[in-house]
Amino acid sequence: MVQTNQIGLHPLKAKDLADKLNILLANYQLFYINARGFHWNIAGEKFFELHAKFEEIYTDALIKIDEIAERILTLGHTPIHSFTEYVSTSSIAEVMNVSEGKTALQHVLSGLQTLLSNERELLQISQGANDEGTSALVSDYIRQQEKLVWMFSAFLK
Repeated sequence: MVQTNQIGLHPLKAKDLADKLNILLANYQLFYINARGFHWNIAGEKFFELHAKFEEIYTDALIKIDEIAERILTLGHTPIHSFTEYVSTSSIAEVMNVSEGKTALQHVLSGLQTLLSNERELLQISQGANDEGTSALVSDYIRQQEKLVWMFSAFLK
């Protein structure tokens, strides 16, 4: 008989999922801090619109960061929790001193594309592990972010 963890998943599959979720967590942390910087430093045309939008983006990212960390814990593992780990694990790079709206939005789009790639990989792995909790979580993120990519791309045309 195959042993399972506390939520009924195979321990090795749960570990693989937790590892991939930690990568997503690190990417979200860098996405968050970049959006926060864009919010603080945006200037020029569309200031009010973009200032509010960047706040919306980082607020949403903060909620997702907490959900991802709690999912890792639910799987029986530990979320990474130092900025050093986030920077070394993330594919999203720190962006500093960007105050121009279109440049900031291009960075947001690039970050969303990285997140979507991570989430699609996680979706496949979670489905293969019969992990409906992780599947539902990342599926919701994908749907929301695909719409954001469309909207930000339209804004940049």
